[in-house]
Amino acid sequence: MNVGIDASRAFVSERTGTEKYSLKLLEALGKVDDRNRYIMYTRTLKGLTLQGGSGGRFAVREIGWPRLWTQGGLAARTWVDRLDVLFIPAHTLPVLRRPRLKTVVTIHGLEYEYLPQYYQFPQKVYLTWSTRYAVRSATRLIAVSRFTASELVSRMGADSSKIRVIHEGVDALGYSKSYSDNVKHSVLEGFGVRKPYVLFVGVVQPRKNLVRLVEAFSLTVNRLLGERKGFPDLTLVIAGKLGWMVEETLKAPQKFGVADRVKFLGFVEDKHLPFLMQEAELLVQPSLTEGFGLPVLEAMAAGTPVVAARAGALPEVCGDAAILVDPVDVVNIADGLFQGLTHKEMRRRLTKLGLERVKQFTWEKAAQKTLEVLEEAVGESR
Repeated sequence: MNVGIDASRAFVSERTGTEKYSLKLLEALGKVDDRNRYIMYTRTLKGLTLQGGSGGRFAVREIGWPRLWTQGGLAARTWVDRLDVLFIPAHTLPVLRRPRLKTVVTIHGLEYEYLPQYYQFPQKVYLTWSTRYAVRSATRLIAVSRFTASELVSRMGADSSKIRVIHEGVDALGYSKSYSDNVKHSVLEGFGVRKPYVLFVGVVQPRKNLVRLVEAFSLTVNRLLGERKGFPDLTLVIAGKLGWMVEETLKAPQKFGVADRVKFLGFVEDKHLPFLMQEAELLVQPSLTEGFGLPVLEAMAAGTPVVAARAGALPEVCGDAAILVDPVDVVNIADGLFQGLTHKEMRRRLTKLGLERVKQFTWEKAAQKTLEVLEEAVGESR
């Protein structure tokens, strides 16, 4: 089987959710599949490294189109290369591809459908169009959660018979690895971070609900000080690049009186995240919705308790291994933070449950299931 893969997101310098998914899945396919051949389509060869031992079965095609990369360059390659199936790891399927070419598309979420006010107009139009086209045209759809699958059916009218749910994985070994105190201290010092701190990881954008998080953090600090529960120097560390509509978020620390306790790190490389995760008191994911929510699993793998929103796919991913809170109730978020910080037995229980939970989510398992979907798509009669 000859598989073409849109690898344009996998080899970028700053990887967030969909980019990390693309790279980790490619690496895992190299480990679990020793039969098929892959062509990775990229924008550039710069910085292209693939771990996992491809055994010469992974070829690379650089498509140097500065614009219309998917709809022009990638579409053109499908007419040239002898592909059995084209795999798109994130939403956008080329329209002018070779006729009758089998296609598999991963959908990561539909946040722009029910939170349109938090997306710029051109962004929302393109995301809506590309997802609806993929839903209508792809041979198979991969949803990264049961929640996303149900949303595809209810909001997009997708045919449930062609949807396959495949959870993302987590590099548990990388996040649980032991590091010396000197190494961890050096990394934290490099970011200007001091313990103790609560950590958020993700792109700074409205649906991440960071304004409410900062307000809840302010309430938590005041309660800790008032009840003398410790953590007098607690800070909130926000690790993620600035996205769009960030003005209110950046003003929130001053507004809620915690400007000296909130630190924005900007984008953090994958190699530094395990240190930040392991040393945090809590990982908090207060999003109004998530199609999956990989940082909660990364924190669990690091042995760090998690506070997450009872929204989107987060309850599905977290199971019973996190404190779940109402993302629109600031007092409830603050209570979750307080409980997670001060209840030692709860912290021990969440750490234990989290370490067990992450065993269910591996990239090798995701790759094996993805391979089965690719083979299923190729085998479907024309």
